[in-house]
Amino acid sequence: MQASPPALSAHDLACRRGDRLLFRRLSFALEAGAACHVTGANGAGKTTLIRALAGLMTPCAGEVRRAGTLGLLDERSGLDPDLPLGRAMRFWADMDRLGFPALESCYDRLGLDSLLEVPVRYLSTGQKKRAALARLLGQRAQIWLLDEPLSGLDTASQSLVSKLVREHCGRGGIALIASHQPLDVPGMTSFAIEDYRPPLPEGWEDEADGERHTHAPSTPTQPPPQGGGA
Repeated sequence: MQASPPALSAHDLACRRGDRLLFRRLSFALEAGAACHVTGANGAGKTTLIRALAGLMTPCAGEVRRAGTLGLLDERSGLDPDLPLGRAMRFWADMDRLGFPALESCYDRLGLDSLLEVPVRYLSTGQKKRAALARLLGQRAQIWLLDEPLSGLDTASQSLVSKLVREHCGRGGIALIASHQPLDVPGMTSFAIEDYRPPLPEGWEDEADGERHTHAPSTPTQPPPQGGGA
């Protein structure tokens, strides 16, 4: 039976980190074959958005709708650090019911063949990222949520990530990529997470990497009405 086409959408989404409202009134809709690039400075809320879309946290307002299987790539590879890479990858391949020829193909695509006997904890940042990408391929998920997938990769590997996204979307998949680095994916839409930040009260100053207040007003102010949508 052919799988139903995937879909991913958010409507009037709002998320906090502690008592700080990172973004609000964020809306978008992605259908089969679509790629979307979410840009923004470190600390602006890209990772929070990814976690909300993945169902790992509850937004403070709005809703997320998903149709289709989900694959998440973030800073945690999910690979046992004490195992050799090959054994750690085979654990997840068994969970995903991925046959050995398909697993070998993932190794080959990401250049991991020479690293299979190396314990995961001794891999470099870029090698761990490539292993995480191989695991993502093995999941065969319809929807990809990628949080800074280019971080720690050399130029060739960064180009490969763009190619993998193009191939995934060409097969009818969906990819939402949160990254401050560019990707080469024709037809990809984009939006900046800062476009959905609430305005700061007068006299306050904010930094993306950590909120800083020069002085707080005596009474809080309400943000002006603003429409959402991306």
